[in-house]
Amino acid sequence: MSSPASPEHDHARRIADLSELLSHVNDSRDEERRQLARQLHDSMGSSLTALTMHLGLLLQQLPPEPALQQRTGQIKQLLQTIVDNNRNMQASLWNDKLEFLGAGIALSEAVHQFGLQHQIVVRCSLPDDDLECSPRHGLALLRALEEGLRNIATHAKASSIDLIIDDNDDLLMLTLKDDGIGFDGGAQADLGLHGLRLVRERVRDLGGTLTLTHNPVRGASLTVSLPKTPLGR
Repeated sequence: MSSPASPEHDHARRIADLSELLSHVNDSRDEERRQLARQLHDSMGSSLTALTMHLGLLLQQLPPEPALQQRTGQIKQLLQTIVDNNRNMQASLWNDKLEFLGAGIALSEAVHQFGLQHQIVVRCSLPDDDLECSPRHGLALLRALEEGLRNIATHAKASSIDLIIDDNDDLLMLTLKDDGIGFDGGAQADLGLHGLRLVRERVRDLGGTLTLTHNPVRGASLTVSLPKTPLGR
């Protein structure tokens, strides 16, 4: 008859079960976001494109009355706003560039788009060749970058950011630095922010680490280190 498991063993098993469950939740959520983005592209995107074409043809047939032209111009502007919002929703749900162009391009364009949107100077240091990593590794790096940028936009009051990516034989490392106000105390350094905690668990599931540190002079640094695994995993 086997002896009962020790409290330490039960605790370790529970942590392992929770980690496995969180990994499954992340994977399921990623797939749901990818499918929803694809549906927005295939259904709403094609419908909006057709509406734009029909409106263009209609405008050619309308008489040149100022009131009528003004109203149709407003309709055209409204339709363009809907098209832009649909495109932005797709991008926020799923980054197709990661899937079709590779992790390096997806990361670079995400940080440059952030710089344009928030009028922040962006400096990038990336390998010349695309990153050699599995889809899950690439997605983990992208989610970490997105969360780091979100926190910079919300809290940092930064005027410039640096994205540095190192790719060697055994390790991938992403570093995001800003020159903002940094943070006081250990709450944020201990990843008390829920978004960063979720990203940390995603990174930990791949055997990596995520750290947030206060820079000595100004700002903060977010660093993700991921050991490489076979590309199929």
